Amino acid sequence: MDLKYGTNPHQRFAAVESIDPKKSPVVVLNGKPSLINFLDALNAWQLVREIRAALGLPAAASFKHVSPAGAAVAVPLDDRLRRAYEVEGRELSPAALAYVRARGADPKSSFGDFVGLSDEVDRETAEFLKTVVSDGIIAPGYDPEALAILKAKKGGGFIVMQADPDFEAPEREAREVFGMRLVQDRNNHRVTRADLANVVCGTLTDDAVRDLLLGLVTIKYTQSNSVGYAKGGQMIGIGAGQQSRVDCTKLAGAKADVWQLGLHPKVLGLHFKPEVKRQERINWRVRYIEGDLTRYEADAFKDALSQPAEPLTSADKSEYLSTLSGASLASDGFIPFRDNIDHASRHGVSYIAEPGGSTRDSEIEAACREYGIALVYTNLRLFHH
Repeated sequence: MDLKYGTNPHQRFAAVESIDPKKSPVVVLNGKPSLINFLDALNAWQLVREIRAALGLPAAASFKHVSPAGAAVAVPLDDRLRRAYEVEGRELSPAALAYVRARGADPKSSFGDFVGLSDEVDRETAEFLKTVVSDGIIAPGYDPEALAILKAKKGGGFIVMQADPDFEAPEREAREVFGMRLVQDRNNHRVTRADLANVVCGTLTDDAVRDLLLGLVTIKYTQSNSVGYAKGGQMIGIGAGQQSRVDCTKLAGAKADVWQLGLHPKVLGLHFKPEVKRQERINWRVRYIEGDLTRYEADAFKDALSQPAEPLTSADKSEYLSTLSGASLASDGFIPFRDNIDHASRHGVSYIAEPGGSTRDSEIEAACREYGIALVYTNLRLFHH
């Protein structure tokens, strides 16, 4: 089928076809996707399908530019998260719950995302999607009422794809770059609990196992180098596409801090005027946490509030973050230097899963023991390009 355009609009011709003309892994039910939409959809579907298989829970992913901004499974929300995600009093099915968590991981990056869901899309999920800025969705099926809601989104332009849950890709994959055809075996290793068997130090809780598996599957479909932080059944920070692993660790940690601070009493205590829309409230909370408002933003933020905001100082942030723990870190490549562990410890990391194999593994292990972090060697590199 012809696509809307290629990677950029000036790449006017773009098309997609199934390798096997008799069996397509994906059917487009509505809208006209671009090449990036298709790449996001195919990666998102593989991610949520693998998480579903690994954890036995409905899974969701929020994709932007061929990397997940967030991923999660259907774990209940407490009152603070319901307020932070602006879903107080809202009925959430397991599929909707998974997506609310996935989008809430990094709402700034998820703006205009492509959604992946492991389970059939029901009315509750479609009703939530109706209220957010998103380009499209891929799932194994749709309730008729949900499909009608989604087809009406964006004036009928919302992209709806249906994935074949039984489709298995060929053993080898290929791409063409600058007149060269590159062929390789697919990365068809399915991440399971067996990949967490080699615990070098510390002990894994059941929640840590869940979050580490979620993290490993997520970074498997994230542009490398990548590091991801998970907590409570969702990714809370993803550092993608950096040349330096410690930069991945810092980037993911900074995003995790913003997520953690989203539950700070001062953040949840902001009072907005009734006319301020849901997405604007979420955006303002993020900017309030980040703190580097421009003069224009400061005036607009003040105007959006019904009561003045208390300052969220650097001391407030440091004090709050210093009390947190229980986050899990997954790395797609081995951790080469202990500075990664030093930085991870600043962001509440208690569990780490990485391939191992660095010449400095002993230093990494010593750093983990120093901070009381449980360390697992997976012997599994998960680079994705």
